[in-house]
Amino acid sequence: MAGYVAIFLLFSLLDLGNRADPITSGLLALFVYSPIGAIGGAVLASWLVSRPGKSASNGGVARNSLKSLGVVALLCVAAAGTYLVYAYATATPWLNPNAANPLLVFEVRLPPGIAAPTSPQTIAIELQTDINTMPAELAPAGFRRDGEQAVITGEVELAFRTSHRQLAVNIEGQPSRIYPIGLSARAPHTPEFGTWRRLSDGSEIRYRAKWPGKS
Repeated sequence: MAGYVAIFLLFSLLDLGNRADPITSGLLALFVYSPIGAIGGAVLASWLVSRPGKSASNGGVARNSLKSLGVVALLCVAAAGTYLVYAYATATPWLNPNAANPLLVFEVRLPPGIAAPTSPQTIAIELQTDINTMPAELAPAGFRRDGEQAVITGEVELAFRTSHRQLAVNIEGQPSRIYPIGLSARAPHTPEFGTWRRLSDGSEIRYRAKWPGKS
């Protein structure tokens, strides 16, 4: 037990893990490095007990060593389970850790007869989640008319893993619009836009998730 605890404390105090991925670092400490310390401690204890002049038999020492290792293994499993519950409960749910954020690429089609915005500066769009809000970047080159409807386009970063997302669209001189985003928490990459989703005012939205390195 002393060997297990000593290695775990050494790993923590020297900050030997990957700061960007504390869950994996903690699992390595619990399942790999600390058990090595426990085995080393058991071997040292067996050697101390079986030194010349000690009365314990080799068979008894072996049995006690196996029992000690069994207890250590059970403690490792219990500690790992506790750590996993704590780590996943407190860790930041990054959608794509250690890499660029995926994007939500969207097109908003305004109700028929509504004039197209005169300037991108009159439009404010943001992604709202239960964790954060993120301003969108508009793509004026993609603005167009689809029959009687004006279409505005843009993209916004998907930073966190959550299924609670909505896009708030505010255009000067028009009522605010909130579009639910029906992506799963992990927002898998999709090469094509989904179907148009209509609000009660006649406006529509379609979107897709775009991951780094994919088109």
